[in-house]
Amino acid sequence: MKQTRDSGAYRRLTAALKRQRRGVTAADVVAGTALPLEMVRELLPRASDEYRGRLEVTESGEILYSFPHGFTSRYRGFPARLRRIGEKFAAGLKKTGAALFKVWIMIMLVGYFFLFMLIALAALVLSVVSVSGSNSSSRSRRSGGGGMYFAGNILNLILRLWFYSELFKPRYASSPARPKGKPLHRAIFSFVFGDGDPNAGWPVREQKAVIAHIQANRGVISLPEFMALTGLKPVQAENEITAYCVRFGGLPEATGEATVVYRFDPLMLKTDAQTGRSGAALKELWGFSSNSPAMNRAFALINGINLAFGGYFLYCALNLDTLIPRGAGLRLFAAAYYFFHRFAGSSSPADFRILIAVVLGLIPLVFSIFFWLIPVLRRGIMGRNNEKIKLENFRKITYSRIWDKPLDVKEGDLDPAVEKCRPGNLPAAKDRIIKEIGAYAVPDVSIDGRGDTVYAFTGLKREKEALDSYRSSLDSASSNLGKTVFDSGS
Repeated sequence: MKQTRDSGAYRRLTAALKRQRRGVTAADVVAGTALPLEMVRELLPRASDEYRGRLEVTESGEILYSFPHGFTSRYRGFPARLRRIGEKFAAGLKKTGAALFKVWIMIMLVGYFFLFMLIALAALVLSVVSVSGSNSSSRSRRSGGGGMYFAGNILNLILRLWFYSELFKPRYASSPARPKGKPLHRAIFSFVFGDGDPNAGWPVREQKAVIAHIQANRGVISLPEFMALTGLKPVQAENEITAYCVRFGGLPEATGEATVVYRFDPLMLKTDAQTGRSGAALKELWGFSSNSPAMNRAFALINGINLAFGGYFLYCALNLDTLIPRGAGLRLFAAAYYFFHRFAGSSSPADFRILIAVVLGLIPLVFSIFFWLIPVLRRGIMGRNNEKIKLENFRKITYSRIWDKPLDVKEGDLDPAVEKCRPGNLPAAKDRIIKEIGAYAVPDVSIDGRGDTVYAFTGLKREKEALDSYRSSLDSASSNLGKTVFDSGS
């Protein structure tokens, strides 16, 4: 019943807002809707979030709500619904496609390697049989024995790859036991695709950090503090903190010094006196692979072997007429021909030639190129993503540093201590972020005795003092739940 009543009140409120051509106060909306003042104050942040509203503070300390982007809802209507359906469909398609692609890669890499090794083994065996069946010299017999030895080594390599653990196991008896590693298919996927997003579930982690800060500071947060916690630029932070008000029961309020604070009284009504970790959460950088370098080199070597065999079979199939008279380098091709003749039935030699060119030549050749190309492209994309993460982390710690000491900001003091907060072009990042926060609070710029540039954000200093005064005026006992006066189990 309450939800229906609130829905009707919200429609009346948004209709009144659409009739306004400039910023409105809560009292203006009450006059236009006859809704209770407290209800209007609760619904205005919801409307501001849905229609990307802006908040302004007058000299008298009153909050004005304006909607410069119009009244196209971000959450309702056909466009929003179509966007959500498209996002879900794209996510499902991406997940299914990735799973099928991974299965295909596993089959191609390992399956073709085994097939090529078996063909090579068959070629060596055929060669040995041919040598043994003739009246060869002792030199020829020694050559045949060498062929059998090489064939045995190939068979041994196939068995080691099949059992996988043998591929990376130390070859000396005194070595310690190797801990059980990841399955072969996961190791291959780690080489090709990496190990997933290291910041999966990030929005929840960030929201927890913001909530912990609010609870540690009497339920109140300012926009610069929110910027330092989320790394958002001023305009983005203003839109996002309005969404926080809707999700977590917050309300914007104006202090006596005409600055806006955001108060979340419902978040203070908790039984646990402890709060979560207060402070900005920093994102982790993407890693290329969790495999050891030796393991990745082994996969690259296997793919290189497939690439060499695929190129060989494609070349021989396309140039067979010129290679046969010379009789050179066709033992593998002959073994493959025999293999297809045994398993593919009776067909013309031309059909076998086309089959070898496509199945043993073109397909593994193209796959091997892509098997190397995907990690190369991924490394480039990973580098760009890591630069974005470094800039975002650097923005957080820089905003926090400026907010802590707004009157004494030197560029040299902004150098980050950890790699995940250090953008590639650090001077440009410093200049960019100072300009971003300067759009919110214009700094005074001076040069000290050592020639260093010093920024003084006097506006942030006044806002920080107003925030501290506002927090100190709050009753810390307001978050006390008091004694239990009713228990359904008693």
